[in-house]
Amino acid sequence: MTFSLGPRATSSGYRLAAFDSIGSTNAEALMRARTGETGPIWLVTKAQTAGRGRRQRAWVAPHGNLASSILEVIDTSPGVAATLSFAAGLALESALKTVSLEARMRSPGCDHATFQLKWPNDVLAGGKKLAGILLEAETVAEGRLAVVVGIGVNVAAAPAGMPNPAVSLRDLGIDIGAEDVFRALSEAWLEFRGVWDQGRGFRSLRRLWLDRAAGVGQPVSVQSGASTISGRFDTLDDDGCLIVATSDGRRVAVSAGDVYFGAAASIGAT
Repeated sequence: MTFSLGPRATSSGYRLAAFDSIGSTNAEALMRARTGETGPIWLVTKAQTAGRGRRQRAWVAPHGNLASSILEVIDTSPGVAATLSFAAGLALESALKTVSLEARMRSPGCDHATFQLKWPNDVLAGGKKLAGILLEAETVAEGRLAVVVGIGVNVAAAPAGMPNPAVSLRDLGIDIGAEDVFRALSEAWLEFRGVWDQGRGFRSLRRLWLDRAAGVGQPVSVQSGASTISGRFDTLDDDGCLIVATSDGRRVAVSAGDVYFGAAASIGAT
């Protein structure tokens, strides 16, 4: 199979650049933005050799997994653009539900899978990491902002030896290809990108995201550099920060960090 956009994405003017192998779809997208590409364009590959996640961590994307990036050059501030990651999370969760249902229809014995969003940028299945999102932005010509949202999904295989356990769609019994996931993602992105609406629709996205969130109301520990905040995952604020209700009655807004839930929260706090 080859990668292709969904019909609504195509009719809405999105374009596609597909590769057999590439170092990083995010890096390629940013390079194109620096030389005048304004998008919207998807970049997708069958194998990514130098992918990265948050904080420059390696993102393993062997053949059969999905590595993709969407590039759009927009007129907005970096702070507002950052909230696009929530649209991406919702789009990815929606796409995964779609392909999961399709797989179950083809193979009635396939187990039902549920997906949850983990702040700030992961999708979980059964509490294990299935997918990740990385948003990067740069100012380009005429002061506009090039926003690249990288989306990686463990379709065929999950990496071993990671700080948090990972899982693949294949592990879940979902026999689907990266091409199918990408096609569904391109359609779902269009929907939730529209809800986002240059940041004006973030409050609606926030409600939808919280409905699908992992760990709300549970013990949580967030590590950010040398600092650790522990308490209970209360909600998200209007900027997308995680609100931690601490044992001393404070409500602390956290803008970035590594999140640990439940029993793992005490481990993350050590």
